[in-house]
Amino acid sequence: MDAHARNVTARARTAEAPAAAAPAPARGVRGEKSLQDLRQSSPDGIGGSPLRPDGALKARGEFAYSSDLWHEDMLWGTALRSPHPRAAILSVDVSGALAVPGVATVLTHEDIPGTPYYGLDVADQPALAVDRVRYHGEPIALVAADHPETARRAAKRIAVAYEVLTPIVTEEQCLDPQTHGHVHEPGEERSHARGNVCHEQWVVSGLGVTDEVRARADVVVRGTYAVGMQDQAFLGPESGLAVPAEDGGVDLYVATQWLHADRRQMAPVLGLPEEKVRLTLAGVGGAFGGREDLSMQIHACLLALRTGRPVKIVYSRDESFFGHVHRHPARMTYEHGATRDGRLVYSDARIVLDGGAYTSTSPAVVGNAASLGNGPYVIPNVRMHALALYSNNPPCGAMRGFGAVQAAFGYESQMDRLAAELGMDPVEFRQLNAVRQGDRMPTGQEIDAPAPVAELLRRVKEMPLPPPLAPDGPDQRELPGALSNSTHGEGVVRGVGYSVGIKNVGFSEGFDDYSTARVRLEVIGGEPVALVHTAMAEVGQGGVTVQAQIARTELGVEHVTIQPAATTGIGSAGSTSASRQTYMTGGAVKLAAEAVARELIERGRRRHGWTQRDLALAGGAVVSAADGPLAAVADLLGDEPIDLTRVHRHRPTFPFDRETGQGRGHVQYSFCANRAVVDVDVELGLVRVVELSAVQDVGRALNPLAVVGQIQGACTQALGLAVMEEILLRDGEVRNASFTDYLVPTVLDTPPIPVELLELPDPHAPYGLRGAGEAPTVSATPSIVAAVRAATGLALNRIPVRPEHLTTERPGPL
Repeated sequence: MDAHARNVTARARTAEAPAAAAPAPARGVRGEKSLQDLRQSSPDGIGGSPLRPDGALKARGEFAYSSDLWHEDMLWGTALRSPHPRAAILSVDVSGALAVPGVATVLTHEDIPGTPYYGLDVADQPALAVDRVRYHGEPIALVAADHPETARRAAKRIAVAYEVLTPIVTEEQCLDPQTHGHVHEPGEERSHARGNVCHEQWVVSGLGVTDEVRARADVVVRGTYAVGMQDQAFLGPESGLAVPAEDGGVDLYVATQWLHADRRQMAPVLGLPEEKVRLTLAGVGGAFGGREDLSMQIHACLLALRTGRPVKIVYSRDESFFGHVHRHPARMTYEHGATRDGRLVYSDARIVLDGGAYTSTSPAVVGNAASLGNGPYVIPNVRMHALALYSNNPPCGAMRGFGAVQAAFGYESQMDRLAAELGMDPVEFRQLNAVRQGDRMPTGQEIDAPAPVAELLRRVKEMPLPPPLAPDGPDQRELPGALSNSTHGEGVVRGVGYSVGIKNVGFSEGFDDYSTARVRLEVIGGEPVALVHTAMAEVGQGGVTVQAQIARTELGVEHVTIQPAATTGIGSAGSTSASRQTYMTGGAVKLAAEAVARELIERGRRRHGWTQRDLALAGGAVVSAADGPLAAVADLLGDEPIDLTRVHRHRPTFPFDRETGQGRGHVQYSFCANRAVVDVDVELGLVRVVELSAVQDVGRALNPLAVVGQIQGACTQALGLAVMEEILLRDGEVRNASFTDYLVPTVLDTPPIPVELLELPDPHAPYGLRGAGEAPTVSATPSIVAAVRAATGLALNRIPVRPEHLTTERPGPL
């Protein structure tokens, strides 16, 4: 096993963690195991790492993604998009497009049968621009034709007359609507804006930040930081197939993150009741938040309903950059004070997020930035002001880390600067101020589950460091620039950096967060088989694998079938986001499977007169810890299946007070610590991340290999934000809408990522688990930048760090 493979499988279990799964006992053989041991005896149940059902297909290139959908009678759809970030639409002439042979129809906003606006929380975004465009790439008209190239050629022949307006793109312009105007005109029924402010949130705790509080600090550090606009950069472009139905409705097969929310937004625009808008999940090629908002869903359905034929839409790569939301760019100011012995006294912060043209999830992103924006630290006095602005930049919304990523770069940069001012080790400084279980966040919310922040930092610091560069001439592949032969080691300096981050799990601030699962247990071919049905979107996270593991554990059967996710026949599973699906949909499957197991055991009690109290399903039988197997599951079922549906809700949360930020807004916190080792060519400004270690408390790893994969993927996405990924804008126009110019980490850029898992169960969560997919995205980026700072001595207050930031005395403007 090579070093990288060892990194993949590295794990650390605490004394509180369950033992590794044991082989299943032979049927009919009595043992001395507890019911808990018997229920978890399957190597493919929870705690194991069974193969993913889609894994081999994806590795071989045989998996069917949404872009592979096909119908023999289908048309191809495309959209005409605005070349301007801000303009009034004077006229739209579609006659040129209709004259192109092969074109079936051309639609504008005037052809929309229902309301023209949609949105996840605020319906302020037009399906097709009405009288103005508010961002570069906003859709104006749709074309359906018999070939995708025909549709694209026809779209170019649509004549749109614009009155081009000066775009509102900077923070200063947004906050001065008297001079620069409004993105959404005052008085618009759909707009909730105050000026160009989309949403704002204050958090004030302790005494706030006053002159008296500042006087208590021996050391004060102030900094201004900026984060660029990151794209989710999923490899599978937005795509789907809409098929008109005989009942006047439409069936949509689509790659998305939230089927029921898509339907809720689509139906009013299509002028249909929700029951006539039916969605089925197609193969999803990544998401990371970018599929939580609608993209082509309404457009494909409008074209299908108008033409009476199936319509397929597949975005090109450049259209994908225009067709979904991105991570909010941020500008942040932080001021921290500490005592001479290293205790934090106060934090005074302001976070300004660019939400772009429409609301999307900006209010929730602001809530996260404000409530998590001081990090996992005990700070007696806090004043935080976070806000999102409307602008004529591209819309921003959900992306992995959701508001916590931007803030972490700010507060972790501050922690390094404070440690340096105090002459303290940066890890020890963080440990001294780290939160623990029982502490309160600045929002007043008690941390009522394990919070091993100091332990995570200790463990990541104690992980072995990679070997230094060979003094007699390093391998060319191990240098910044690699095989470009830009250096042979001269000018290359190594740096090491640390960071830790905090992320909430699940939907917050009073949102009715729930998931629905149906479990059916029946006999097929003489064997008991479980059918699990949810509307969870499998976007690559491995949720279908975990659902099957839960069913095997709770029902004691090996054969589990996962029914395709759809809006018909099952309630919502919520979004595949916020690190919530294993917690929420896994919890729903657990509840439903437990109910099925109880029903089967009660059937056995009635039939056989069992008096034992502690019974469970394991190894295909009903078993007693004292008496072993009592009856085969298949015999008890016979030809009478058990089919039950359950809904899982987490503990209630509540909105934060708008002025003070106080309130129990989150259901769970997740923590991760990172150490980055980098080599920097200080002459050319090239950075090579040598190693990126992570230690994370996951509560309980239901599928350890999948959890490690999630952490490694999150770290890789964080690496992209640290040193390469950014959508470049000029006066609101996107300048690099391609994977040629928007750079993402490749396999050559991705270092070994050793991972250690702590398993400290959360008593409030199913199986004690903790959502794991986002915390490393929050914590890893600051560690990489800290390592680059250590190598160069530069302040580096903006990410991503570019070569020009490293080869000049000043790292460049914010």
